[in-house]
Amino acid sequence: MATGHTDMRRGRQRLALTVQENLMRDPHAGDLYIFQGRRGDLVKLLWHDGIG
Repeated sequence: MATGHTDMRRGRQRLALTVQENLMRDPHAGDLYIFQGRRGDLVKLLWHDGIG
C-alpha cells in the first residue's frame, strides 16, 4: 500500500508505469491499484484481467 495523490490527467499506460517505478510491482499481475486525485473526489482503478 502506498499513499499520496495522483495527477488525474494520466492515462492507463502512465499509471501502469507509476506502479512499475514506484511500487516495483507488475501492473499486469492481476492486482487492483487505486489512484486518488488531490481533492479526494476522483479515483481511477487500474486492474489487468489477463485479456488486454
